[in-house]
Amino acid sequence: MDRRRFLHAATALPLASALTPGLASGARRTGSGGRQEAPPSIDGLGEIRLDYPPALLDEIRASGLRSCVVTVGNPGLYGAEALPDTLAEIEAYEAHIDAHPDRLMRVRTPADIDEAVRTNRLGLIYYPQNATPLERDPERVDALWDRGVRLLQLTYNHRNLLGDGSAERTNAGLSEYGLEVVARMNAVGMLVDVSHSGRATTLDAIRHSTAPVAITHAGCAAVFEHPRNKTDEALRAMADGGGVIGIVQLNPYLGPRERNTLDDYVAHVRHAVDVCGIDHVAIGSDREHRRIPDTAEERQKLVDELARLYPDPADAPPVRWPFFLSELNGPRRMETVHQGLLDGGFTPRETEKILFGNWRRLFGEVWPA
Repeated sequence: MDRRRFLHAATALPLASALTPGLASGARRTGSGGRQEAPPSIDGLGEIRLDYPPALLDEIRASGLRSCVVTVGNPGLYGAEALPDTLAEIEAYEAHIDAHPDRLMRVRTPADIDEAVRTNRLGLIYYPQNATPLERDPERVDALWDRGVRLLQLTYNHRNLLGDGSAERTNAGLSEYGLEVVARMNAVGMLVDVSHSGRATTLDAIRHSTAPVAITHAGCAAVFEHPRNKTDEALRAMADGGGVIGIVQLNPYLGPRERNTLDDYVAHVRHAVDVCGIDHVAIGSDREHRRIPDTAEERQKLVDELARLYPDPADAPPVRWPFFLSELNGPRRMETVHQGLLDGGFTPRETEKILFGNWRRLFGEVWPA
C-alpha cells in the first residue's frame, strides 16, 4: 500500500469534522437565503495585508477562513538584502497580530490552528516565497524557524542557488546546496514548498525530501498548460509522498479565456482529486482577501507589483487582466468556493477535506507539536 492509500484509509473522519461537531453527519447551519454556511478553512497561500482594516478582517473571518499562509519578504530579492527584508516583514506582522489579538493570532504549531478555529480568529503562517534569504548558509533555516517561518519555497520563478524556477529556459533539478537545504528543512520540521519551482526541481525535491512536500499554490497542467501549473507526474509523486496541492485562484493560470470562471477553478480541483486522491488537494488562492476594483488603476498596481518580483523588471511577464476570478473577488470567497465544490459534485465530507482537513493533516504531520 503506498502512502496515498494509507492516508486515505487512516483519515476516515476529516479533522474539520472533529473540530466542528455535527459536520461529519452532513449537518449544516444555514446563512441568509438558506445558503449553507462554510466550514472552517485554510488558505495555503493568501494575502492578508497589514493595512486591512478591522471590518475587512471580520468579513474574512465570517467566510470561515481560520488560517492563512502569508508571504513574508519580497521573493524578487536575490542578494544580501533578502534576509533583512524578510525579517522586517515578519516583525511587522508580529506587531500587527499583537495590535489585533481578538481577530488575529500567529500559527507556529498544529494546535495553534485548532485554537484559531476554537476562538474564531484568523491564524497567520509565515512563508518566504524564495530561499534567497538563506544565501549560502543552510543554518539560516533554523533562524527563520525561530522567527516563526513554517514553510519555505525552494525557488521563485527564476534560478537561485538551490535550483531552477518555473520561468527558466532550462530545466535543471536541485543543486547540491539545494539538497542540503531540503535536508535541513526536514530536520527542523519546516515544510518544503515547490509551487514556483521548475519541473525537474519539483520532482527532485519530492524525491529527496524525507517528509511530505507541498505545492501550496498552483494549478494542473493537464487542465491548462502553463509554466506555473504542475504535471500529473508531479502531482502523483507529491501525493504518494503524503503532500498536498493548494489549487491557485489566479485567472491567467486557470484557462485561456480572458475571464475564467468558478467552474474552471473547480475543474482544476476535480482533476487534482482524480490524480492525487481526495486527501491531497486543498486551497491556495495566491491572492488578496479583499475586493479588488476592476479598474485601470488597479491593473497598474498589479503591473508594478509584478515588476518588483523579477530581478530585472524588464523580464516581468505581460499582465492578463483581471488576475482574479470575478466570482472569487472579495473577502467572502471561501464561502463561494465551498458552495462551488458542493455544486460541482463533491460531498460535504470531501469539501471539508479540501477546505480544511488536508492542510491541517499535512501541517500536523510535518511540524513538530
